[in-house]
Amino acid sequence: MGANNSSGWQQTNNNALTSTLPMKNQVIHFHSSATWKIHFDSLKQTNKLIVIDFTASWCGPCRHMEPVINDFASTYTDVEFIKIDVDELDDVAQEYGVQAMPTFVLIKQGKLVDQLVGADKDGLKKKIEINRA
Repeated sequence: MGANNSSGWQQTNNNALTSTLPMKNQVIHFHSSATWKIHFDSLKQTNKLIVIDFTASWCGPCRHMEPVINDFASTYTDVEFIKIDVDELDDVAQEYGVQAMPTFVLIKQGKLVDQLVGADKDGLKKKIEINRA
């Protein structure tokens, strides 16, 4: 059997290290419109809420919201959080009519269910809680 230590890593019999810590829900970053489209299409059949964070590297309020989104991704493990840089995937941003950052788009079964423009942590939390059920 593998050795376990307090660092959260376990050494297996073949000397590979595996994490013994629970996996934290991550924010998924997309850098290709084609990859985004494939992923989006795969989620249309599920009832899972998707929160898309349309952001930009130069946007101060977006940077302010980044730890909030990471925190929400850990809290709301039944929700999928996606980050899209509007300068990288401007076609996706245009598809959702994004004109200001940050814009948060909430989607369920491939359909827009809600949207929020601005760095409003409490407003986004309310929209997530309403739409995730």
